[in-house]
Amino acid sequence: MKEILYRLFEHQYLNKNEAKTILMNMAEGKYNESQIAAFITVYFMRSISVEELLGFREALLEMRVKVDELSVYNPIDIVGTGGDNKNTFNISTTACFVVAGAGYKVAKHGNYGATSVSGASNVMEEQGVKFSKDIDLLKRSMEATNIAYLHAPFFNLALKTVAPVRRALAVRTFFNMLGPIVNPLIPRRQLLGVYDLKMARLYHYIYQQSDCDFTVVHSLDGYDEISLTSKFKVINKNEETIFSPEDLGFPVNKGDDLNGGTTVAQAAEIFRNVIENKATDAQTNTVLANAAFAIRIFEPNFSIADCLAIAKESIQSGKAKRTLEKFVEINS
Repeated sequence: MKEILYRLFEHQYLNKNEAKTILMNMAEGKYNESQIAAFITVYFMRSISVEELLGFREALLEMRVKVDELSVYNPIDIVGTGGDNKNTFNISTTACFVVAGAGYKVAKHGNYGATSVSGASNVMEEQGVKFSKDIDLLKRSMEATNIAYLHAPFFNLALKTVAPVRRALAVRTFFNMLGPIVNPLIPRRQLLGVYDLKMARLYHYIYQQSDCDFTVVHSLDGYDEISLTSKFKVINKNEETIFSPEDLGFPVNKGDDLNGGTTVAQAAEIFRNVIENKATDAQTNTVLANAAFAIRIFEPNFSIADCLAIAKESIQSGKAKRTLEKFVEINS
């Protein structure tokens, strides 16, 4: 590791195999926390290369606990990188339950918050969810509620190993970039939110080579999801488009409208309020926008207006709420 660190401090880059080997060594406990922290810190000072990102990703996917039995459902994952320093509530996680309530299958890959108050796993625990890698339980959850939750540390040793360092640093690292692209199921449908346009290009490059039906979203004022606080870019295999909130029939949000609070309990309350149709318009509209673009991956011939209507019906009819209640019952 010492030699690697010297190279990185001199602004050299790793090739794909070197990046893969380092992450596998990390998972196997060959480096101490100080060495891991020093390695991660390099990427505060320079951008990650495509080769490095691909090597890290390959290592994580090779080491993953496989859940191939869920592939038969061909579910979607809706996930953001985090690390945008906006402290929003759990927009992607909430959208997952709206999409599941609308009848579409979801395999949500999530973790505890490292750069924000509440990650997906925090808000799930707050509902009473117990994490599991029992495939029979995950299948039962998918069958009964259209959604299974994959708590990242249960499915990848490397993510568990670096978790204490990430929490201690409490700033964005390259693991934020990896999280959305290392779902152990390797789903063929994904809505990916990123915090800047360079990351959008990287994700587009990676997924363009795959058979995944993907959409990458980025709000141009720096959110890693469709925030409705500004115009936002949507990238898929066929096109790149810029939308405004008004294009979707929504007013422009203010940043404070989406704040997730200062505790997990506060973030979880917002999550629950949206699902139960008791949230503010800004909170609900933001979730609807993200859910709609996820639904459009299932329904490419539908307009965004059609997909918004499906998402809205999921909340207003109580389907999203019943989905969450049944999910908690099965997973607690």
